Amino acid sequence: MNEVRRSFRLVCSLEDVPHVEGMLRAQGFSFEPDPFHPLARLLTDEPFPLGTSLAARFGRLYIQDRSSMLPPIALAPPAGAAVLDMCAAPGSKTSLLSTMVGDAGLVFANEPSADRIGVLRANLKKLCAANTVTVRGIGQDLAFPARSWDYIQLDPPCSGWGTLDRNPKARELWSGKRVTPLVEMQKALLEKATDLLRPGGRVLYSTCTTNMEENEEQVRWAMDSLGLRLDPIEPFEGFVFSEPLLPGLDGVLRVADESEGQGFFLARFRKPDGKMDIAGKGCAQKAQLPGEKIALGSLRGGEWMTEESLPPGVVRHLGGKAYFIHAKAMALACGKMRWQGFPLGKIVGRGKSPAFKPEALARCLMPCFGQESMAEQFSTDDVSALEGLFAGRALPGGPGKGAVALYYKGMKLGWLNRKGSRLLWFG
Repeated sequence: MNEVRRSFRLVCSLEDVPHVEGMLRAQGFSFEPDPFHPLARLLTDEPFPLGTSLAARFGRLYIQDRSSMLPPIALAPPAGAAVLDMCAAPGSKTSLLSTMVGDAGLVFANEPSADRIGVLRANLKKLCAANTVTVRGIGQDLAFPARSWDYIQLDPPCSGWGTLDRNPKARELWSGKRVTPLVEMQKALLEKATDLLRPGGRVLYSTCTTNMEENEEQVRWAMDSLGLRLDPIEPFEGFVFSEPLLPGLDGVLRVADESEGQGFFLARFRKPDGKMDIAGKGCAQKAQLPGEKIALGSLRGGEWMTEESLPPGVVRHLGGKAYFIHAKAMALACGKMRWQGFPLGKIVGRGKSPAFKPEALARCLMPCFGQESMAEQFSTDDVSALEGLFAGRALPGGPGKGAVALYYKGMKLGWLNRKGSRLLWFG
């Protein structure tokens, strides 16, 4: 495999691309566009670790192997769609799906690992993916009714032979009979995905391995045993793909060794209309969500927030935190499932006047720059001033109350804390 250049994607609207790129260039980074997606970039000069750049600190970029970006793009859910991500951590593909479906859409992200669910939630919070909800559960046992999803992303645990540049012992650790439990788990997850998929719905199966047993053989099994139909994927510009290792599987994508990026395999399936589903039981909808519904504007500090910037849904107070609950999540989730909305901030104090303190990167509560709002707005094009925030230095502020919305050339960054006439970074 060729040497893998550092790749990343911008986390912003197309309108804000020049601002994120300008912030990176002002700190000395050089990069070039990657032709397969308008937000994908390849790093050409890294004066210091990209993960400590301002754009990364403010959640405006995500470091991700370029091959890893392909599954959500190949699934191609339209704006407003609801997507189930069955094996979501660390959130690379989940957060890209979040961008693709937009505020009206939803990504329901599942992760079985107690350790990795924390990483998933931290990444989604940093990227302000407010149209996501998370659940920790065994993917094969997810308690959704049968035929409840139109789009499913399935990137199951695999042997990782495509990541030898980062994990040189992957092939040694996962070979021969050792891979059998992974293969069986993948089959169980594919079977569950077929159960949950509506007729005509689409599931994207992907792995970061080059092992045929986990790739082409799984595709053939899904077609023969589950009745799924292969939905061919058009090759992406800027990649080299090799031929599938089994005949009759035209339309699956296998990132070739000579391609830039990790080894990856992708197969897209459709569930035929009218197919009999795998036997499965539905579940009763949750009668009442935990916690209490609140209006942020009724709390001290909450009057500075712009709730209209949130997707459709409600805010609920639970355990001293305010969570946004997407309307589509309430319609899809079941009473058997313990899931979590998107964290907006903390609610502190007791009695008749509790206060709300937003998460530093809760951009979903910020007004667009220049929009009439009770919140003070501070915009700067001085990168050195922004760098100073992370060194504990303050920006100058005037008299006033409440959190201050921070912008770079009018692009939302996050919330500043007011200490007298000084403005400090919440984070």
